[in-house]
Amino acid sequence: MSESQFGLSQIFNQILDLFKGPSDKTTKKEGNMSSVSTSDIRIHPSVDNGVRQGRADFAGGTLTCKCATDPVKVEIKGQIAHNHACGCSKCWKPSGAVFSVVAVTPRENVRVIANENKLGVVDPNATIQRHACKACGVHMFGRIEDKNHAFYGLDFVHPELSREDGWAAPEFAAFVSSIIEQGYPPSKMGAVRDRLRELGLQPYDCLSPPLMDALATHVAKLAGRLAA
Repeated sequence: MSESQFGLSQIFNQILDLFKGPSDKTTKKEGNMSSVSTSDIRIHPSVDNGVRQGRADFAGGTLTCKCATDPVKVEIKGQIAHNHACGCSKCWKPSGAVFSVVAVTPRENVRVIANENKLGVVDPNATIQRHACKACGVHMFGRIEDKNHAFYGLDFVHPELSREDGWAAPEFAAFVSSIIEQGYPPSKMGAVRDRLRELGLQPYDCLSPPLMDALATHVAKLAGRLAA
């Protein structure tokens, strides 16, 4: 999830169509006769072969880092929410993945149960304090310490780090255009958005409408424009 200022969220919508290609299933590249089929597009290993649905009665699981010995383990109690593919440059993603897959859960449901001494904050100045394993680099959870932030009280986690099945399925894709900033070819963006839609992940160049509404509502309350 991006650390963009709330008042600048409209910028993402303004750049929505700058590099967007045709919306048909095959996107023609400029200057040659080759094409980009959605079958050639990779999003993330956990969704490339289809999105797996979660279970309403899922009780949680354990996230484990990638260390072969003494891995960091984080227990998640209960189900996650707002699971999504994220194209920003801040979220951790496995090697070769274009998007990360990240969700939120109440911070009181997150507990480090093994090798906490291996954790360190990636960027102390970031809004989301991402606690990563210092050995393998995997982000185990992200936490917001600013009590005035709309998402304070929610931790960001990567459910793919768990061996348990039943986590809530990804629902949408956020900050899709941001993959261009990381070197992804703009000419393939039409096919990327088409592939996301095929997977049932509506692409946005910010967050999903409910989350953006929540952010805007929080800002309006802080400013006194809406009743707290």
